[in-house]
Amino acid sequence: MMNLKIPNPKSQIRNVLIVSDIEGSSGCLDYRFSSFRTPEWARACVAMTLDVSAVVDALFKNGVERITVKDFHRTGYNLLPEMIDDNSEIIHGYRGGPVPGLGDPGRAQAVIFMGMHAASGTDGFLALTLTSRITRLEVNGKPLAEIELFAAVLSPFGVRPIFFSGCPVACGQAKAAIENIHLFPIDKPAAAGPFDADTWRSGLAGAAVASLANNLSVPYQPDGPLEALVTMRDGEAAARKLAHRWKLDCRKDQILIRAAQMPDLYLALIRMCYLTPLVEKTLPICLFAYNLWGRLGLAWVRRQIS
Repeated sequence: MMNLKIPNPKSQIRNVLIVSDIEGSSGCLDYRFSSFRTPEWARACVAMTLDVSAVVDALFKNGVERITVKDFHRTGYNLLPEMIDDNSEIIHGYRGGPVPGLGDPGRAQAVIFMGMHAASGTDGFLALTLTSRITRLEVNGKPLAEIELFAAVLSPFGVRPIFFSGCPVACGQAKAAIENIHLFPIDKPAAAGPFDADTWRSGLAGAAVASLANNLSVPYQPDGPLEALVTMRDGEAAARKLAHRWKLDCRKDQILIRAAQMPDLYLALIRMCYLTPLVEKTLPICLFAYNLWGRLGLAWVRRQIS
């Protein structure tokens, strides 16, 4: 992998943002591998890090000059920076803005989504959108995957979504939503048996490099207005409580959100899933505490693998 070099003279992309999740990575085989502070999660963090490292190495060898990696699973502390080229920048934890959660994309020209999962309520591997407390999320009658949210909130910064990896269902959803995106699937049922991670990572890195020549992709800006129907796992009472908190319409166990554009919907979902009005008012303090929890979790991972 360290010697991967693919001639790519057409690429003008020099600054890349990578958004990395764990469910679609090479080492996550079931729910325990994605769960905080389990022995399986520690192993999955190493595998996720090796996946990212393979792609980072390949991108640097093929003309990319700046790479920023946003760790976007659970606490945002899963990647081990000491195992990744230190010329890249690893962003742990969550930021209040300018893009909620993601922070500042800087001058990234393109975004690569790695290890992502399918939308809540679909049959992909560990499918969810934002939180497992949502059993199904539909927008204008179609399931909504996280890639659509993330790509849309990055579009005002001119960031083009060029590449996506995840389970086959997640890849199908990415292809249906975002025209011209390059894909590289991982078959999780096969991964549960004999699985050659090194060969898969080599293919992943090569596909990511090939996506640098993706000149057809454009920033993702879906048309509004949008009507989201959010079905809550914990039933009618939980849905009513959230709807009342954020002054939203509620129908039994479903919450209705109307938004003009995808960034507006993203902010509404972030509030509903993760915040309360008090937390929103004290967000810098709450983010500091949550990110501290994440750092402690990653320190635990290092002890497990040492």
